[in-house]
Amino acid sequence: MGYTNAYSAYQKTNVSTASQGRLVVLLYEGAAKQLTTALSYFEQNDKILPSNIEKFGIAIQKTQAIITELQVSLDMDKGGDIAKNLMALYIYFNQELINAGINKDRKKLESILTMVSQLGECWRQVSNSTANAPAAKVQSAVNIEG
Repeated sequence: MGYTNAYSAYQKTNVSTASQGRLVVLLYEGAAKQLTTALSYFEQNDKILPSNIEKFGIAIQKTQAIITELQVSLDMDKGGDIAKNLMALYIYFNQELINAGINKDRKKLESILTMVSQLGECWRQVSNSTANAPAAKVQSAVNIEG
């Protein structure tokens, strides 16, 4: 088994054995990675070479797909205000991604990357602190009414 196959197997195992909190963290990490990829196609003059426009668009689309996955994973019945606020934020992210993709707006992408990275770090902390806690304690930690 080559390196690529081993890494792919590791990724599948990582996802299939992850807790719900860890899966959310993995989604945020994926979004940050795709945003970083999209930003890498900007030249110093804030332009994207014609040969990289398709790759830029694909990175934006992958980010949107991840954000959409985060949206559909929200439990609006149990999540209370946190779920409502996250939904609004995810809608905002996808709108901004559409605009940034159309207008090739580096600053918007950098702003979204900052917010996604901060949210991912928050989820990482919650996921780590509640990994072995009973469900009631997890609900309390993320302020979800049970």
